[in-house]
Formats: sequence, C-alpha cells, structure tokens
Amino acid sequence: MEKIWQLTQNKDWASLEKQFSWVSDMEHVKQHKIHHAEGSVKNHTQMVLDKLQYIDNYISLPQQDKEIIWASALMHDIEKRSTSIDKGNGNISANGHARYGEFTTRTILFRDVPTPFYIREQIASMVRFHGLPIWLLEKKYPEKKVVEAAFRLNTQHLAILAEADAVGRKCDDVNTLMDRIYLFKQFCIECDCFGKPRAFKTDSARFKYFNTPDSYIDYVPFDNFKCEVIMLSGLPGMGKDHYIQSLNTNFPVISLDAIRRKNKISPTDKSGNGRVVQTAKEEARSFLRKGQNFIWNATNITQQLRMQLIDLFVSYGAKVRIVYIEKPYNKWRKQNKEREYMLPEKVLDNMLAKLEIPQLTEAHEVEYIVD
Repeated sequence: MEKIWQLTQNKDWASLEKQFSWVSDMEHVKQHKIHHAEGSVKNHTQMVLDKLQYIDNYISLPQQDKEIIWASALMHDIEKRSTSIDKGNGNISANGHARYGEFTTRTILFRDVPTPFYIREQIASMVRFHGLPIWLLEKKYPEKKVVEAAFRLNTQHLAILAEADAVGRKCDDVNTLMDRIYLFKQFCIECDCFGKPRAFKTDSARFKYFNTPDSYIDYVPFDNFKCEVIMLSGLPGMGKDHYIQSLNTNFPVISLDAIRRKNKISPTDKSGNGRVVQTAKEEARSFLRKGQNFIWNATNITQQLRMQLIDLFVSYGAKVRIVYIEKPYNKWRKQNKEREYMLPEKVLDNMLAKLEIPQLTEAHEVEYIVD
C-alpha cells in the first residue's frame, strides 16, 4: 500500500503554530475590512480549513488528494505577510501574494518538509492559482489560462479550494464568489480540462498554442524541425554536468560556466555575465544556422530567461526539449560542497527562492529527472 504524504499529522491550530513559524505569522496579518471582515489571515485560514471538511466533493476524494488540498488551503495566503499594504480605513491590498506564495511554498516543501516532487508542485501551483476561479473572467485569455493551470494541477481540486476560500470568510458577496466558481467549472468542462490536462494532438500543437498570440487551440502545425536543442534547467550543483556525461550522444555543449572560467569572469560580475550570455548565444546561432543539434547547459531557473532562449532557438526551426534536474535538498547541499567550484550557501538560498519549475507549456518536450 502506497504511503500517504501529509504535511503534518498534528492538524489542530495550536500544534500548527508550534510546528511552523509561517503559521504563527498569520495572526498578525490584517485583511481588507470588506472582503475579509473576519479579520486576520489566521482567522480566515482557520475558517477555510473548517469549511473544507464540509464540502461534499472534498469528502469523497481519496486521502492523498485530501492531504494535498488541505496543505494548499493552509498555505494559500502564506505571503499576505510580505505583500499586504494598509492604504487606510481598513483598505488593505495584498497584490502578488499568490505568486510569492508559490515560491515560499516550494521552498518549504523542498527544504523544511521534504515532499515528493509531484505533490510539492501541485501544492505550489494551487497556491499560485487559488484566485483563478474567482478572477478568471477578468483574464485577457481565460481559455489559455485554465488550460495552462490544468497542466500544473487538478482543476477540480482547485475549484474545491476556491469554494473553501470563498465560504471561509465574512463578506457580503459570497454568493457572487460561488457563482464565479461555478462558471469556472463550466469553463474548464468546455475546454476539456476539468480534473485533467487538456489533450493536444501533437507536442507542436501544444507549444504553438501557448507561445503564439491569438492562437487557435485545435490548430495542428506541420513539423519541420531543422535540429534539436536540449536545454538543461536546475539549481547549481544538482548534477547537470553528470547528466550530460550519461547521455549517449555527441551533441556539442554550450556551457555558460565553461565560458566564464575560460574568460576568468566571476558569477557575481553582472556586466561580465552579460558578455558570457552573448558569447553563448553567438555560439548557439552558429549551430542553429547549420541545423546542428546541441545542448544548452545553464541553470535556467526562471521562465522569463528560458522563454528568451527558446524564442531564439525556435526562430531557427529548432525543436526544444527542457530537461529539469533535481536532487533532494540535503543531497544538493552536499554535492555543492563537493564541487570544484562551490557556491556560497547564501547564493544557493537566493536562487532557490526564485526557482520556477519548467512547465509543459514552455517547450515541445519537458523531462523531469528527480530523485
């Protein structure tokens, strides 16, 4: 029988405050007096967890799914503590709390409470998208947004979390919130991504849809790739070089670290690193013009950086495969200390706090090599 993952077995609030400093922080975080008349984030989160237990669709789920949603509910407003701004007269905003909450959740479930990768990423994604069912109709491309979310989490679970979030508060517009959640469910059903990722006929069809403005969801482009680029992604010291050595391929490697060392440029030298990237891109263009397969070896830990590179590769007709590599936290730190070019712990902490896991929406293929 497969073991059920739990954030904790002790789920009473007093125990949670003792176990997790970020739970005890919630008591001191105020909320908008109209949208959250119940008061602090602590009061709201307690109400959400309580209401969750009475939602029929939650009650009927397998235990592991319940644990994922419960942890997401506990953590969904974790970064209101860093984003809340008091504008006076009880008008408090917390813009960006879901985005920052994703990063914090990922760090906690990687570093402090070791969590299986696929469970950790579902919870981090639930925190990131917990407001989507309420705000979907305000999005510029609502169809694309729900299909994107469905590649990262179970949209049926997201609807359950949104319902608990809506009824777990004191406000005058609960019925309006529930109507929006109902519309979210119907929208997901219409897009064929309620409780499952939407199927695309080819990898290129999926990539084209997510990376082309005003794209048609059922369009299937003709594949005519000139070469393949393997883009590595992962924090320093995770084993990207070892992975390359394990490949049975003669693809040339463009390594940003190798370029830095050749030119004696420090990783902390911003202007120097700009020259490193430009040198690497020129080398990439040389391969792309010849239709030569190659490997791009760098950390590539943010989506923005990856997309800039993927846009370049695709403009030359390349097929892009992202390979994300991850080891458990303690093993990662140990490997860093054993590296010839060890990085300071503070640098690793800063990079971990910015880590965005590559998604299937970003490239033609995405592979996760995770211990």
